[in-house]
Amino acid sequence: MPKAVRFDEYGDIDVLKVVDVPRPSPGPGEVLVRVRAASINPGEAKIRRGIMHERFPATFPSGQGSDLAGIVEEVGAGVTELAPGDPVFGFNWTRASQAELVVTQVERLVRKPEEVPWEVAGALFVAGSTAYASVRAVEPKPGETVAVSAAAGGVGSLAVQLAARSGARVLGIASPDHHEWLRAHGVEPVAYGDGVEERLRQASGGRLDAFIDTHGGGYVELAIALGVLPQRINTIADFVAVRELGVKAEGSSTAATADVLAELGRLVADGELEVPIKATYPLDEVREAFRDLEGGHGLGKIVLTMSA
Repeated sequence: MPKAVRFDEYGDIDVLKVVDVPRPSPGPGEVLVRVRAASINPGEAKIRRGIMHERFPATFPSGQGSDLAGIVEEVGAGVTELAPGDPVFGFNWTRASQAELVVTQVERLVRKPEEVPWEVAGALFVAGSTAYASVRAVEPKPGETVAVSAAAGGVGSLAVQLAARSGARVLGIASPDHHEWLRAHGVEPVAYGDGVEERLRQASGGRLDAFIDTHGGGYVELAIALGVLPQRINTIADFVAVRELGVKAEGSSTAATADVLAELGRLVADGELEVPIKATYPLDEVREAFRDLEGGHGLGKIVLTMSA
């Protein structure tokens, strides 16, 4: 029987388990994928702990995960775009991608370019579409200056690269450990922590046009204090600020299309977008993967891998 990640109640990492599940079958318009890689995301940890129950309640037993990359195993009735054996990547909206076999709708998959490694393809959807939507929301233009918080994180590391492609000057707020990586990708690093407001003022020359917040914790208020208009601020973490200050909150759901996925895959294949991978873990080590994720400040994505 295929294996999948499950949890039966809200809680800490120890509620996660890998269990045998019935083999899923694709219905009309669906595709069964044998998963090779599926990344993990901070939002999944929040859902598992019950922090996001009002927005994203779990139904137990709950699966986990949206990102996936793998090989088409079987197609349902009416599916002509893909065939068994095709390498694909994409997403699943039923919290089920952290598993050996996953069913999803054909329109949520695109062909994986040969140049894109499995672990990168399996990390593209959530972080990539969120970064894409965030940059699109603040509309950076050539000659402008845009700042990104948590610029070395899973979303931030992609947002800074996509923002730089617009021709804007990009300031990346991150730990000094990651400043070299940011510079190598055309981003001007700014150390986070005490004094960050003054450092941003100096780095921007007093003119900051847009702000992408991928962290929360007061960055929206900081952006407004620096003179950024609310309509040029996007946060994926501070929903109180969205309600109270009128900033934007565009994320993966607003860019969850095959066209966006295909564009991200093409950029990676052409060497124009790097998806840094912090670590990979086998599916059976999902608890260790989330300990790594929830432990702090690594560069890039953590990915679960499955054997062929």
